[in-house]
Amino acid sequence: MNETRIEKDTMGEMEVPADALYGASTQRAVINFPISGETLSPYIIHAYGLIKWAAARVNGELGHVETTLTDKIEVAAKEVYEGKHDEHFPVDIYQTGSGTSTNMNANEVIANRCSQIEGKPIGSKDPIHPNDHVNQGQSSNDTFPTAMHIAAGVAVKENLIPALEDLHSALKNKSEEFNDILKIGRTHLMDATPVRLGQEFAGYAKQIERSVDRAHKALKAIHELALGGTAVGTGLNCHPDFPAKAIEFISQKTGIEFREAENHFEAQAAKDSLVEFHGQLTTIATSLYKIANDIRLLGSGPRCSIGEIKLPATQPGSSIMPGKVNPVMSEAVTMVASRVYGNQSTVAWAGANGHFELNVFMPVMSKAIMESIQLLSTSAKTFSSKCVQGIKANKERCNELIEYSLSMVTSLAPIIGYETAAKIAKESVETGKTVRELCVEQLSDLNISEEELTSALDPSKMTEPSL
Repeated sequence: MNETRIEKDTMGEMEVPADALYGASTQRAVINFPISGETLSPYIIHAYGLIKWAAARVNGELGHVETTLTDKIEVAAKEVYEGKHDEHFPVDIYQTGSGTSTNMNANEVIANRCSQIEGKPIGSKDPIHPNDHVNQGQSSNDTFPTAMHIAAGVAVKENLIPALEDLHSALKNKSEEFNDILKIGRTHLMDATPVRLGQEFAGYAKQIERSVDRAHKALKAIHELALGGTAVGTGLNCHPDFPAKAIEFISQKTGIEFREAENHFEAQAAKDSLVEFHGQLTTIATSLYKIANDIRLLGSGPRCSIGEIKLPATQPGSSIMPGKVNPVMSEAVTMVASRVYGNQSTVAWAGANGHFELNVFMPVMSKAIMESIQLLSTSAKTFSSKCVQGIKANKERCNELIEYSLSMVTSLAPIIGYETAAKIAKESVETGKTVRELCVEQLSDLNISEEELTSALDPSKMTEPSL
């Protein structure tokens, strides 16, 4: 049987695992919310460590807590920020909607770690009290939304933006490599006029360049922090200089330009900024979906479909069909996009549920946001390294499909007229002959020279702007 200790809170005694740094309040949450078995993202926990570290520093400077105590809190809070105590944050995602259990979890871990460092019994609240000292000048209602913004901002800055920049570089390199490869264009999934394979990939590269821009826009949406509003946005029990000083410390540590909320009532009652933030992630997911889907279609076959590019073979594709290789990296990316779309629904619905002075859907909102960032970051990075960088052009297949396409007749329309060109296209379908073959046969009837025909049916000219 696991050993326990007895801790007390305002509701009475509670048995807590003997080696746990958390206390009675956290243990009550563990018992009350056995919902999913999933805990909050480590980024949220680390953000809480940073908030408590900043709070201790500023409370000491402002004289709200003795520096002999805040110095100790800083040591323990910094450890939480550095991820040294993640295992002591067991509270389920589906908890109190304000994140109070997680805030108290952080307060208790830091207070008990201070006791441990000082050689005092865990749970003694000596020399640090979780509410009176660690939580001084704060509330769950302003710290949890602050932690959400910090966690999302750090994850985008450290993971998503670098991953997108890497994918953009890979696609841009391919657009240059494939610049001289001519292929048939497609609109409505039907043959259209020729393009260069490099032009297609340049379009994909631009989408990801825009995605990087959108990631930066997402960051800007969450620059304001709710810290300092305490319970309902009035700042009760908080020194007026506390939020600006604490947020300056947070900004220095994260390298993100966080600032105090212009209106604390909006910052705590509404979560519009996070809905906007995730909207940018959803757009990024849309770009990734389009690119991944196009790439798997372009590589389909390899002999009985489009087959204009060759995708890297990463694993066997079938348990029954020997030699089959599937576009698995594209499939992974498109599944990620579907999950992000689902998370957008969760984030929007959670954001809409601000009741008077507080939103009470924050933990699940945080779960959806952090999952989307993580999935987009890892899928973009993996797609770049395991798929895009290894793509090869099938030049022979590209040339074959251009010559066989009905849309080659488009460049003849200004010379021989739309109706005559349409007639040749129809005849090409009926006879199986190429547009070029039919035009050569009917050269005299079309009233053009062989040189004019060759020039008009030059696919490379069709890929460049005409005067």
